Amino acid sequence: MIGFFFVGIVIAVVIMAAAFRSPNTKVRGAAAVAALAAIVVGGLLASFVMVGPREAGIVTKNFFGSRLKDGRIVATSGEIGVQADILAPGVYFGYLPFVYDVKTVPITEVPADQVALLEAVDGLPLEEGQVFAPEWPKDSIQRMLDAKHFLTAGKGHRGRQITVLTPGAYRINTYLFKVKMVPQTEVVPGEVAVMTANFGARPVGGAVAGRDEIRIAKQGEMGVQADPLQPGRYAINTEAYTVTEIWTTPMVAHYTAAQAGTYRTNDETGQPVLQNNRNIDPTNDLGREEREITVRTSDGFTFPVDVRIEYRIQPSEAPLLVATLKDDEGVQFRNALNSAVRAIFRNNAEKVKALDYVNLRSQQESQSLTALKQEMAHFGVSISAVRIGDVGNEATLGTLLKTQTEREIARQEQITYAEQQKSAEQKKLLSKAQQEAEEEKRLATAAYGAKIADEDRKKKEIEAEADAMAIKIKATAQAEAFKVIAEQIGKSNAAMIEFLKIVGEKGIQITPRVMISGGAVAAGGVGVGGTDASNAALIGTILDSMTSKDEEKPAAAGSSAAPAKK
Repeated sequence: MIGFFFVGIVIAVVIMAAAFRSPNTKVRGAAAVAALAAIVVGGLLASFVMVGPREAGIVTKNFFGSRLKDGRIVATSGEIGVQADILAPGVYFGYLPFVYDVKTVPITEVPADQVALLEAVDGLPLEEGQVFAPEWPKDSIQRMLDAKHFLTAGKGHRGRQITVLTPGAYRINTYLFKVKMVPQTEVVPGEVAVMTANFGARPVGGAVAGRDEIRIAKQGEMGVQADPLQPGRYAINTEAYTVTEIWTTPMVAHYTAAQAGTYRTNDETGQPVLQNNRNIDPTNDLGREEREITVRTSDGFTFPVDVRIEYRIQPSEAPLLVATLKDDEGVQFRNALNSAVRAIFRNNAEKVKALDYVNLRSQQESQSLTALKQEMAHFGVSISAVRIGDVGNEATLGTLLKTQTEREIARQEQITYAEQQKSAEQKKLLSKAQQEAEEEKRLATAAYGAKIADEDRKKKEIEAEADAMAIKIKATAQAEAFKVIAEQIGKSNAAMIEFLKIVGEKGIQITPRVMISGGAVAAGGVGVGGTDASNAALIGTILDSMTSKDEEKPAAAGSSAAPAKK
């Protein structure tokens, strides 16, 4: 707009040049008035200021004001110099050329993946021992960006600000605030970020138990902060805070000739990934430190040992690691781990012989694990396992291992012979036991046979006694019955009845097959030409004889009478 002022001056000069040529005094006077009017109109036109929609107007006053005092740089009360107030988008009138300079600057835009760090060139001096101005509350950031409020009621401090601008657009007096864009702090999965505050009060508490020199800062204190950042993106002032990224996934430190280095597990593939990102070669100190460990045993053997250390840093222990080692590259931590591993393995080896070291590998692992856990716990590192791979090689333990192998073979042969002898003795004992078992079986069979025969004999005796008893009982019953019958019908008649009963039951033939009667032969008990009277006479004679014998006995026994005649 200042061009209008120069145009007015040019017009005024032309008018005055033309007027001086005229001899008329009135014309000259009118020309002077016109020239002055041109200058005034040009100046008024030049005092118009237009600020675009994505701009800010910064005003500098050159005349007609008091000077800034006490080293101030930005004017807040109309003093000569850069004015605190900025012009928002629009058209303004009255900013006369040479009295004011108005400069339009683009608004400050913070990209989505960055933050803006601010440094104020004016304000109250920083407190003693501080290099950053106090942080503004998040809901007061816009008030902070108001330069006049910042320098007056806000009591802002000059220097680097802790407060940052998050992604967005801001209208800033860039003469007061210098702006620097930095990437946001990203914490990837599998790690945490430990923040170390470079401002605040000196820590007075938070000492680690047993280690007074190690302190974890509390809120508002300078030093390592107790709460690490979890995975994500953060708008962190990376100048006010030192951010240390610590892996919290399981890690493996390899102390082998082939795979020296520290490895972590890839979250996506599950494969080990070299963590220290260094090429292992003989000229690299770190590479030499992470090569296989060489130990010396009590019997003077020196040999390499391949070792793998599995460890993890818990998120809650990450601040202790940073506070202890003050390490943002991981070098100090690996140096501490390497030193502890080598010292522990060498100290353990000094207490045993080479063969014992080879044969008792698990014992060495256990002892080393216990010692390493205690050592690394001071740094907040959890050791989960110690693995020993190859022990020695042909050059260092070849002869010893060959001797051990031959000794072991001889010992195994002795054991084999002893086992064979035991086997022969066992076979002998087995054969004897089998023979004794057969004999015992035969004896048992014979004993069972004798017992069975004895039982059969007893059974038969019991059956015979039962039969005899039955017969006796039956005979006694029959005798009693016969006696009763005889008393009722007479002995002869009773005998006849019993005889006939037996003849009927047994089917006894009481007649001869051939009978001679009257000089003729009869068949079937019937005489030829005879009668049945002959048969009846014969039967009667037999029965008479039987009854007479039975009746004579009682008479002879019980009476003195003479026996009856036949």
